[in-house]
Amino acid sequence: MAALGVQILRSCSSSRPRFHASLYPSADFRTRSVYLQKLNNKIATEDLKLKQETAATEEAPGNEGQGLVVAKLLAIAEAVADRANMHAIIGAQRNNWNHLLTNSINSIALVGSLMAGVSSMPVGGATPQLLPLKIASVLLLSTATGLMLIVNKIQPSQLAEEQRKATWMWKQLERSIHDALSLRAPAESDVDDAMDKVLALEKAYPLPLLPGMLDKFPEKVEPTRWWPKLRQRQTETQRGRRNGAEGRNGWSEELEEEMAGLLKVLKLKDEEQYVTLGKAALNINRALATAGPIFAGLATIGSGSIGASALGPLPALLAVAGGSLAAVANTLEHAGQVGMVFELFRNNAGFYRWLQEEIEANLGEEDVEKRENGELFKLKLALQLGRSLAEFGDFVPYATASCKEEDIKVCAGKLF
Repeated sequence: MAALGVQILRSCSSSRPRFHASLYPSADFRTRSVYLQKLNNKIATEDLKLKQETAATEEAPGNEGQGLVVAKLLAIAEAVADRANMHAIIGAQRNNWNHLLTNSINSIALVGSLMAGVSSMPVGGATPQLLPLKIASVLLLSTATGLMLIVNKIQPSQLAEEQRKATWMWKQLERSIHDALSLRAPAESDVDDAMDKVLALEKAYPLPLLPGMLDKFPEKVEPTRWWPKLRQRQTETQRGRRNGAEGRNGWSEELEEEMAGLLKVLKLKDEEQYVTLGKAALNINRALATAGPIFAGLATIGSGSIGASALGPLPALLAVAGGSLAAVANTLEHAGQVGMVFELFRNNAGFYRWLQEEIEANLGEEDVEKRENGELFKLKLALQLGRSLAEFGDFVPYATASCKEEDIKVCAGKLF
């Protein structure tokens, strides 16, 4: 580069200024160029030294094991992110199944009933011409019966809800792993905990349809369990939190009474409430899943019996009414997403069961320094239950042994 020097020359004989340009660099410019070059060299040298110091630190014997733990957690986090994407895609697909199959089965059943009704109309000597309608009606109604049996077995709306919940839990696990990496130096126990959570999630929400699908009509309704057995451990952050409540890691006798009362309310009211609702939804779903194929099967039999003089108009009535009732039962079950409602109730019961185990794990640990910080634990529970911190005092009367289930008039959770 060169500086353009411009000089203004004023002639004695003329008052108009003249400009003179020079392409030679000025001395001031050469001085600045040398300074910038030295500055760039100095920055490059410092950067090289910093890289060498970082590499030496990473290769130190004490940090080799730490780097391996971080690498394991990053590998688990990457796999967890992939699982979340897979469950999200499968969930959208199974939600489409529910809509498409519901509309298709209803259309097939209603068209079959219509054909059965038309084929039963007396038209004199044109009975042979109506035989194709009768055959088509039998085929359509038998197809609707078979599809209902399959769809009622797999429950697409419930499958979609399982995948939505699984996607949420996988994303939550990924965030927890990254939080552990950013807040503190991870330990080998963090790797074990992450693997246990991965296996528990895979068991709670299996990805394949067959085999391994969850039972859609269980004999006993149990809360969903997507977490491993809680283990007592003392992390660096727990050892460092010794504030509040006279140095007892944030715990006090009042807080323990609040947690004991909350635990009883969660067990006797919140969890029991959703288990009862789950049982009601399951019974309704079972009744509709049984009634739909029965109505469609009766309609198929009636359609095949049209034309029998001994039965009169009964076959036609059975075909038309049975097909219509089958479509109604199928709509109530799948368009109403009764299976999804049952799964939602079961997941909510599982949420309150998880909170119970969290409280029991902390109260069961006699050494308060090994518990989670009491103030932080109370804050987390308040956020998860939709309550303020001051409202936890309302649970203290329920902590006594004399308190019975009928004495508890409120639920702990306010979010759902």
